[in-house]
Amino acid sequence: MVVAAMASTVAAPTVFAQGGTATSAPSGGTRFAYINSQKILQEAPGRAEAEATYDKESGIVRAQLQRMDDSLKAMYADLQRDAPTLDSARRMNREKIFADRRDEYQHRAQDLNDQMQKRQAELARPLMDQMAKVLDEFRAKNGYAMIFDVGTQTSVVVSADKSLDITDQVLARLKELGPPKATASNSTPSSVGPMSTPTGVRRP
Repeated sequence: MVVAAMASTVAAPTVFAQGGTATSAPSGGTRFAYINSQKILQEAPGRAEAEATYDKESGIVRAQLQRMDDSLKAMYADLQRDAPTLDSARRMNREKIFADRRDEYQHRAQDLNDQMQKRQAELARPLMDQMAKVLDEFRAKNGYAMIFDVGTQTSVVVSADKSLDITDQVLARLKELGPPKATASNSTPSSVGPMSTPTGVRRP
């Protein structure tokens, strides 16, 4: 899911600090705030469209992987059926052809999986960039030294004043801006050809 990729991207920096660098908490009257990135990413404009795009494009890949799987199973069934009637040389030749085709499909399946992982990141990036821009605006406008994220597994915040939660304000600003411009893809497998995947190949 695209939103999962976005969540993992958010998980890395749990603090937005002045100058873009995470720092230890200063003392005195320094202002802090926090967000729940999970909530923001679930409701951010453009997320549903990104999910739909990914589902559509990954469906193309799943269809090819299924064709590859079906083709290899049929090839193996034919080999098993004909094996008793083949002499040693012909059986070894057929087995080699099958093994070569299986290896070819495995490599192709891995390439497709890699393409879809890259595409997932491409679709998530505009939303992440827009969210980062809004957070920087909030930090500068309101004089926050740091904005913590309590919506990740790596969050170090265990208790906080709910009046410091700016999640809804950030989300409102994102909705005001509307969906970010989608990223054009150079890796989308829009045409996957007639090749068909061996049993056990990992699907995206």
